[in-house]
Amino acid sequence: MTTIISSKRALAVVAVVATAGIGLTACSGDTGGSGDGGSVKIEMQTNFGSTDPSLKVLQKLTDSYEKDNPGVKIDLVPSTDTYENDIKVRLASNDIPDIWATHGWSLLRYSKFLEPLNDQPWAKSFNKALAPAMENSDGQFFALPIDTDVAGIVYNRTVLKDAGIDPTKLTDWTAFEQALKTLKDGGITPVSSSGKDSWFAGNITDFIGSGDFTQKELDGFKDGTFDEKGYTRILDHVSTWQKNGWFNPDYSSATTDDLGRALAEGKTGFVFVQNYLVATALGFNPKADLGYMPIPSESGQPFLVGGEGRAYGVSKTSPNKKQALDYIAYLAEPGNLSKLASSIGGIPGLTDATSDLGVLQASYDQFVKPGDLPLQPYFDRVYLPGGIWDTMVTTTDGVITGQMAPADAVKQMKSSYDSLR
Repeated sequence: MTTIISSKRALAVVAVVATAGIGLTACSGDTGGSGDGGSVKIEMQTNFGSTDPSLKVLQKLTDSYEKDNPGVKIDLVPSTDTYENDIKVRLASNDIPDIWATHGWSLLRYSKFLEPLNDQPWAKSFNKALAPAMENSDGQFFALPIDTDVAGIVYNRTVLKDAGIDPTKLTDWTAFEQALKTLKDGGITPVSSSGKDSWFAGNITDFIGSGDFTQKELDGFKDGTFDEKGYTRILDHVSTWQKNGWFNPDYSSATTDDLGRALAEGKTGFVFVQNYLVATALGFNPKADLGYMPIPSESGQPFLVGGEGRAYGVSKTSPNKKQALDYIAYLAEPGNLSKLASSIGGIPGLTDATSDLGVLQASYDQFVKPGDLPLQPYFDRVYLPGGIWDTMVTTTDGVITGQMAPADAVKQMKSSYDSLR
């Protein structure tokens, strides 16, 4: 495994400032006014599921904004499990939302569609830890960062403790898979994922891939060489988990809520997901002892993944741009951004905000704050061509369900990689 970002530098900067529902139905520019006054309706693609606790926090803030701005209506649109592709279609057809969640791609994929925000009054508080992922060479950034994404494998601390498993010892895949066997033998589902909310499957290969290749192999991905051997190695692990019955039996029908409930009730050990699932889980059991741990690697050097977290950009062609920017500025107010970041369980993306990490504070203090672990960027965002995410999801899903062998899944990934490049 290679350290892509200097761990002491990147995580130390992060430390100082201690993703189903309704379709994309609203249309940008649905307004009764000119964009300069009158009755205005702003479409905001939230990328929060309809039952996500963070959406409820966002709705409360929005209600307050609308009360103070009676001529403006903010239409908060919940996410679907095809969010990325939906946004791609919207942009290609010039049916562009006024505001949308950029899901890690505000700079590399969406910046040409977005209004630069670096001159906004709140921009002085932009967390510079996010600059490598969100700023261009001119110092422009294109989305309001709600939180700084630092993630690993979410786990139930009580389940692991009762099984005699120390997460700090799970540094390589041999140790991790022994822990999965221990949980299975104890009647606990080792790993839970979702075939219904299908991005969960993609997270597994994406998380592992972020730190399981050498720098030479990673450079090859960027230069046009797909490392079939290395990608097969990742899917071989997934196949082993499937063959041993280490995935949740309800994988194909499980939803985000189902995973949160299983985690909260101590029925599963691990979920490869960002920290927002913890908020969902705590909705089922506020006393659940949950955390996140570094991701193991072949080399035995564990790592975390991260970069741009939840962030919202404003369409530069929106007829309601003035009102959209005003609403974004409202969300950027320290008190409001603090509430949103806390609801996600993340470190704020603006330095004048604070975040109550709650049950996740222990994981932050143990794994992030010391700055000893490398923070790797998400594998697909840096080393794979745009548009390949859907193939990552379907091929990993095929291995989890036993419908695809790793070799066949790798061939499909390579074909997609070659065509998209």
